[in-house]
Amino acid sequence: MKPLLMTLSLLTLTACGVDGAPLKPTANAGVSIGTGGISTSAGVGVRKGPLSVGLSL
Repeated sequence: MKPLLMTLSLLTLTACGVDGAPLKPTANAGVSIGTGGISTSAGVGVRKGPLSVGLSL
């Protein structure tokens, strides 16, 4: 139980920015229409300074 509480505490501190600036969430969505039909795209990620990590859906 103690490791779980320690992990949750660390995640809470990181999320609220106590140890520095909080991570900035990013999101995007798009719709394209072309000869092949309609296609959609979406993505989510986080950014901190020059580093960004994302996931395209």
